[in-house]
Amino acid sequence: MESIASYAAVVAKLEKLVPLAPLHQPHNLAPIRALLQRTPELPQVACFDTAAHRSNPPLAQMFALPKELTDAGVRRYGFHGLSYEYIASALPRFDERAARGRTVVLHLGNGASMCALDAGRSIASTMGFTAVDGLPMGTRCGAIDPGVILYLMDERKLDARAIEKLIYTQSGLLGVSGVSSDMRALLESPEPRAKLAVDLFLYRIGRELGSLAAALGGLDAIVFTAGIGEHAAPIRELVCRQAAWLGVELDPHANARHGPRISTATSRTAAWVIPTNEELMIARHTRDLLAKS
Repeated sequence: MESIASYAAVVAKLEKLVPLAPLHQPHNLAPIRALLQRTPELPQVACFDTAAHRSNPPLAQMFALPKELTDAGVRRYGFHGLSYEYIASALPRFDERAARGRTVVLHLGNGASMCALDAGRSIASTMGFTAVDGLPMGTRCGAIDPGVILYLMDERKLDARAIEKLIYTQSGLLGVSGVSSDMRALLESPEPRAKLAVDLFLYRIGRELGSLAAALGGLDAIVFTAGIGEHAAPIRELVCRQAAWLGVELDPHANARHGPRISTATSRTAAWVIPTNEELMIARHTRDLLAKS
């Protein structure tokens, strides 16, 4: 009974993290509770998508807020860490120079973010305190002026839950396009707003790529991964072409074949397509933890 009580206490702590990822954490907790009730003696391992970003320098994790709030945990956590861990572990098989050097990984899917890797360690990420920050996503707005939230409260009289619904489920590609949150549908659509959503997505990627390259002090490679990154050749092409100033020279034929290398042999900055495997990283972490215990 003591172990059950101990597990319940851990679940209670995990519940406090729901505000950081309201689209994800409740679903993560559901099977934990179900297994705890069914087979309480079964060891369970929680793998955090934020853990890989703890290697970020302190300044990269800070908001310009009073110390009390920073000490209370209001800071940039970053997400998609399991994906970035996997790419870092796989990169030496593709490009030893990139694995040892400065690489930006673009995890582009329904949830989208980018991460700067310095010799395989995360030093900066586009996501912040929650998984709604950074790039526009399928239904999430991405980075937004905090003043917009105040405006919505004061002028539109939206409460916290209505704003949460707006920025998490009604914005992003879906909100801008009015058509779909699916990049495939947007690329095929003749609607001008669909093109606008794609253009905004690409614009924000270009802005963030420059920011992360600055954080790294240069760039040796970029890596595309996740659903859009692995399968949407038109998106990769446009990202690479607007990153020509960073030394990326696209090989259109390789890109059409989905790589793995989609930059030319003479490109100063290499570009790759590497499928991610977050489930494998979870299995590895679980194996390592159980081996220690």
